[in-house]
Amino acid sequence: MENIYAYIRVSTREQKEDRQMLAMQEIGIPKQRIYMDKQSGKDFNRPMYQKLLRRLRSGDLLYIKSIDRLGRNYEEILEQWRYLTKEKRVDICILDMPILDTRRHSDLLGVFIGDVLLQVLSFVAKNERKNIRERQQEGIAAARRRGVNFGRPKKPLPDEFQVVYREWREKRMTGTEAARACGMAKSTFYNWANRIRMAQEE
Repeated sequence: MENIYAYIRVSTREQKEDRQMLAMQEIGIPKQRIYMDKQSGKDFNRPMYQKLLRRLRSGDLLYIKSIDRLGRNYEEILEQWRYLTKEKRVDICILDMPILDTRRHSDLLGVFIGDVLLQVLSFVAKNERKNIRERQQEGIAAARRRGVNFGRPKKPLPDEFQVVYREWREKRMTGTEAARACGMAKSTFYNWANRIRMAQEE
């Protein structure tokens, strides 16, 4: 048991790791050999994962519940997988995907199948991210066509703005006094004053 480890990850501190932990305990992995991060899987800069990397040695076996627990960026997963299996010479077993068990497929064909599967997963994940972005843009465009405005709504001008604006234009008030009278920042007052002036000049 000394060379068997497990890695668990949940995306936020609110998410529960119970299902992953139970799966590792059923295999018989001691708790002190289970490394867990409560962090996004966007990259591999995670404290417990990095600690695990320093601990792993050639011939060790690493269990992970599912491939997305290793990470979300499949390009980086490919790079990390190759680093673990080819440079550190660690075996990996993905419990939810038995074909990704480097102990069972150590021959050339097995390695090829594993690499192809990882490439397929990478392609699917990349396309899904692209599709999500496209759906978001389509949704935003459709909402705008319906008249939905995005971003912080602009505060309406105070009722006294026009009076104060005229006083300022006729130099009976300073910009500071005018802004204070309208209850807004000086830069905001000047911004609105310039808009009104430009509209009047058109």
